[in-house]
Amino acid sequence: MPTARESLLDAAYAALAVRPWAGVRMVDVAAEAGVSRQTLYNEFGSKEGLARALVRRETEGYLAGVSRALEEPGPTAGGGVEARVVAAAAWTVRAARTNPLIRAALTGCWSERLPTPAGGIPGQRGARSGGVGAHADGPPPGPTELVGRFCDRAMAALEADWPKEDLPELGTACATAARLTLSYVVAPAEPEDLTRQLHNAFAHAAHRP
Repeated sequence: MPTARESLLDAAYAALAVRPWAGVRMVDVAAEAGVSRQTLYNEFGSKEGLARALVRRETEGYLAGVSRALEEPGPTAGGGVEARVVAAAAWTVRAARTNPLIRAALTGCWSERLPTPAGGIPGQRGARSGGVGAHADGPPPGPTELVGRFCDRAMAALEADWPKEDLPELGTACATAARLTLSYVVAPAEPEDLTRQLHNAFAHAAHRP
């Protein structure tokens, strides 16, 4: 059974699907979650705090999906590593297409329909913290941090299946993969093109033709 906090975040996300964030009322979110408005304020402090927690939950869910894709078992040395990165890239593109908060966090492009958490766009200079929820949840990650965390997770998941002497090349390939994937989020194209470019990046890293 979901906690009150999860129910409130679910209700906020559902409300955002049908109206702009400016039109989402705290009283309606509380009612949809089946809790009192006081419980909502106790959890998040303010609507700003709720926005921050919602963005953080969605981005953490996205990163958990990256990890799941990277942890899929595969043969060692090159092919299996490459297939797992392709799976993580496909998950990223799919998540950005279906979840506007993930797309905004990855690209830094926040439309007027979406919340701007805690006084500024995540990862943007001049963004400030504020509200009880802001301190409780911390600032959501912006595009630079998400790309970095994609790379970190890829390296952690794949380095055991890569020759130790070539780990710097793996790091370069993972960074290239993250940025290629982000380019397909910003400007969608045929999935086969992304797969081919990722194959080329890892073939080069593995010194394969």
